[in-house]
Amino acid sequence: MVGIVVVSHSAKIAEGICELAGQMAAPGQKLIAAGGMADGGIGTDAFKIQAAIEAADTGDGVLVMVDLGSAVISAELAVEMLAEDRKERVVIADAPILEGTIAAAVDASIGQPLASVQATAQGARELKKR
Repeated sequence: MVGIVVVSHSAKIAEGICELAGQMAAPGQKLIAAGGMADGGIGTDAFKIQAAIEAADTGDGVLVMVDLGSAVISAELAVEMLAEDRKERVVIADAPILEGTIAAAVDASIGQPLASVQATAQGARELKKR
């Protein structure tokens, strides 16, 4: 099953998104929050993201969801710090963090491959609320 890491500048936001997406996904779906700095402050921490990716990786790949531009930079750095064999199984989605994570979690939890889970997350950009 594809694992999902949620990277937000706020630990509370990352945890809340994982909680909500976990309610929609099948049991056992890996949703790991990697929000905030190690000291509890606002920001993103490449080492925290790297550890989350490693925790989410069951061998089927990991989708990383990010909130803002600097989260992308931290996530890219975290991927670079991974072992070579893991790097090829990790993608960073260009998607809305909440809607994309929920859609991706449902897709991942029914066993879809990483490319499909990424496409589903990124497809959430087109969702209308009204």
